[in-house]
Amino acid sequence: MPRGDALPAGRQGTGPIGGGSGGRGGAAGRGRMGGNRPGAGAGGYCVCPSCGTRVPHKVGIPCYKQTCPKCKTRMVRE
Repeated sequence: MPRGDALPAGRQGTGPIGGGSGGRGGAAGRGRMGGNRPGAGAGGYCVCPSCGTRVPHKVGIPCYKQTCPKCKTRMVRE
C-alpha cells in the first residue's frame, strides 16, 4: 500500500500510536522524599495516625517501628 493512502492523518505507519514517553524515566511523580518507601531520607518527621503527634525521624529506625509517645500507636512517615 502506498504511503498516505487510506490512512487517517498522523497514522502513516511510521511508529506506535500514542507517542508517549516510555522506557527510561517513564515513572512519574516519584520525588526524593517518597513518603513511606524504604530509604526516604534522614530528615522529616514520624507522625501518629491516631492523635497526630509528630516526632523527628531517627536515622536507621523506620517510623513504622516506632510507637507514639502519647497513645502507643505505630507511627508513619510524614
